[in-house]
Amino acid sequence: MHSIKRLIPASFVVLWATGFIGARYAMPWAEPFTFLAARFVLAAVLLAALTVVLGSGRASRTEALHATCAGMLMHGVYLGGVFWAIHRGMPAGLSALIVGLQPLITAVLAGKFLSEAILPRHWAGLAIGLAGVVVVLWPKLGALGGGVTAETLTASLVSVLGMSAGTIWQKRFASTGDLVAATMWQYVGGASLMALASLAFETRTATINGELIFAMAWLVLVLSIGAIFLLMVMIRDGEMSKVASLFYLVPAVTAVIAWALFGEQLNLVQIAGMAIATLGVGLATAQPTRARASR
Repeated sequence: MHSIKRLIPASFVVLWATGFIGARYAMPWAEPFTFLAARFVLAAVLLAALTVVLGSGRASRTEALHATCAGMLMHGVYLGGVFWAIHRGMPAGLSALIVGLQPLITAVLAGKFLSEAILPRHWAGLAIGLAGVVVVLWPKLGALGGGVTAETLTASLVSVLGMSAGTIWQKRFASTGDLVAATMWQYVGGASLMALASLAFETRTATINGELIFAMAWLVLVLSIGAIFLLMVMIRDGEMSKVASLFYLVPAVTAVIAWALFGEQLNLVQIAGMAIATLGVGLATAQPTRARASR
């Protein structure tokens, strides 16, 4: 069992990275808030059915409320901000670079609200990881174009704060109950927020085709259920600063997948950035020899 748990971080990074590939397929055919609202509703319905099949315990009213709040932040604010900014012309590379601030922000919040001890080697690892992300994404920044506005930059920053605050909320208030039930309520929160945003700001039109259907199926089954379950397990069992540092590996893995699927450029500088990011994550998540021996 312990050997299987050791595979969870790597599996999460790979699955989470495919989310950006799914978004690339979906965004030309649907508005961001409308697409996300539909995605979260489908995920919530599937998880509700799963609770019946598995006989999972029901969440109490307090647990459901906290999970709903965490879902509004982790899914609604985070993905809503990222998708909206990219839909408005924000270069994906710059958006990913801003999102790369999330582990540092989460570490600060974890130290303040969860009383986690963030040691100097953790800060060094987080800083090195961020440097690696910058190196990986630098060739993709290029000409920033007209999509970089005060609105898109604000949306990207708000999305980062939403993900950081949501993971802290989940760890502090909603990590003790049944994972299936808690995740279902998270998507109820995310779907509610995205439905309101869609009603307020969008026309709610979409072009139904193979790419959109594939993207929806992939993002619901692989991301909204598979990757999120792995994230919930790591939040429940680990320190937030260490869990958050894994997000530094996502741009590198995304670059490799985009190279394999779409033939996007992957040069030696980016490969070096991947190595730097991996070093930073290793430093931020490594356990002291004494702690490993005691286990």
